[in-house]
Amino acid sequence: MSWAEKSSELLAKLISQLCTEDLLQPIDDRLELGEATYTFTSSRGAFGSYRVAPGSVRRTASGILGNDESEACIDPVQFLVDAAPVLGLPGSTVAGYVAELSSTLAADVRMASSAVSNASLLGLHHSSLEGHLTGHPLLVANKGRLGFSASDSALYAPEARTPLRLVWLAVRRGLAEFRGTPDLSEHAVIAQELGPCAEEFRDLLDDPDAYVWLPCHPWQLDHVVRTQWARELARGEIVVLGEGPAEYLPTQSIRTMVNVSDPCRYQVKLPLKILNTSVYRGLPEHCTLAAPMVTQWLRGLWQRDELLGRLGTELLGEVASVTVRHPQLSFAPGVPYQWTETLGCIWREPVEPRLQPGETVWPLAAVLHRDVAGEPLAAAMVARSGVDASTWIGELLSALMRPLLHLMHHYGITVNPHGENLAVICTPSGVPARIVIKDLVDDINVSTTPIPARGTEPDSHHRILPRKPWHILRQYLVDALLLGVLAPLDTILADSSLLPPGHLWSQLRGEIELYAATFPEYADRLSATALLGETFARYPLNGYRLTSGYADLATRPPVPVTGRMPNPLFSVDPIAPVRPW
Repeated sequence: MSWAEKSSELLAKLISQLCTEDLLQPIDDRLELGEATYTFTSSRGAFGSYRVAPGSVRRTASGILGNDESEACIDPVQFLVDAAPVLGLPGSTVAGYVAELSSTLAADVRMASSAVSNASLLGLHHSSLEGHLTGHPLLVANKGRLGFSASDSALYAPEARTPLRLVWLAVRRGLAEFRGTPDLSEHAVIAQELGPCAEEFRDLLDDPDAYVWLPCHPWQLDHVVRTQWARELARGEIVVLGEGPAEYLPTQSIRTMVNVSDPCRYQVKLPLKILNTSVYRGLPEHCTLAAPMVTQWLRGLWQRDELLGRLGTELLGEVASVTVRHPQLSFAPGVPYQWTETLGCIWREPVEPRLQPGETVWPLAAVLHRDVAGEPLAAAMVARSGVDASTWIGELLSALMRPLLHLMHHYGITVNPHGENLAVICTPSGVPARIVIKDLVDDINVSTTPIPARGTEPDSHHRILPRKPWHILRQYLVDALLLGVLAPLDTILADSSLLPPGHLWSQLRGEIELYAATFPEYADRLSATALLGETFARYPLNGYRLTSGYADLATRPPVPVTGRMPNPLFSVDPIAPVRPW
């Protein structure tokens, strides 16, 4: 696909999302933006969304002779500049967002040039499949990656599909702190991750046990550690040990790496001082410190819960971490957060040991992918499974919703179930059977209401688990899963004639009603979460990016609420799930 085609798609997505989030209000597919007028062809989807047809956009503005000139428009940058006064954007925000749009477009073109068929994608290991997925379906500038150069993107972006080796550092104790679950020692983690290489590294240090060891992304080493931490390097408080023996591939989040030399070893989450999808991708101190504790607490719930065991829901624990505090900046007030989150790591359990013979696993985001011919990967998944589309989608919804509804209403716990944080495990024939939940710390929220089944949370002295009322807990499920995955999936299914429009929402309503009928004791909590209510709050992800701007901030600001959006579950008739609880 050419640059012009990808640019046209990005422009259509930009207009669609700004209209969907009510930042712009078109009248009859027409936007008056001061000196320029845009017209387009659109349709409406779930949650009141706009779907602007790529290639349908025209821009009309005054020509040099004073007459109006109308021409086809494919340029998202020109549109943003035209819309900036209406959106109230200062020049600094326009410039920053243009950089993110341009970076995203460049990545989209690169991906299109190396796209493959669905038949090829179905045979890929999940770590390789990540590099073919095209990013968040709602965030327009989903590959902004401010801080990466073009050559950096060619090496380190997921779509580069280039294995890399991590560089290991030794950081003197007192500056660094290791934490792990009770069954894990620091030496056990290092031995598993480095093997015989650990002895080679020990020989480089006068007192190896005086240091905490951790991996570092090679980009972070070059761009941040060797500059921001130059004093500690010169003093020997940080020692560069060398490259580790394993090769890794980045996931869609870029900073999380999967070991492709030995997939049964840990995944590792590392800080990158790049701005991507609204925030810098560092590792906050409270996350690295709390990760093993949160994992151990959730493990206890999982092991005692008969239903989660029966559903086969897998929890990939964040079992060990290293925290490195900057000796001055970490304690100075008002320091922008990207300067205090530059060193550290979190080790996460791999999914491979959880798979039964013949099972396959893929990231949930894969269900939204289209191949080189524009055909949906979901259609190929359905065809391979040997069941009809309604059955396949029904099994997917059961696998997703049952553990998530149970966590929310039985325990008052919600995860952030977007396409990167969930994976789907399929039977040998390719039918969705159960899910994997990952990326726990900083994405786990608990109800303000104490829940006896949840017990005492593990943060009574220092809060790291946000407490939220029921309607806010619900919003994580709504925004991340319903809006961020199922709404675009419903569009794909309808456009491909796999299922009628709205069929997915009827199946989903049936799943929620079955849960309510099966667990009447949670009627009050289900009433509070109101998943079948008429509207939901709108949290505009793209509006957040534009309104927060590019100023250095001490903390990540919350996404503001901007009105309400209609709930597609409210008015559909339920379709009862085939599989009982």
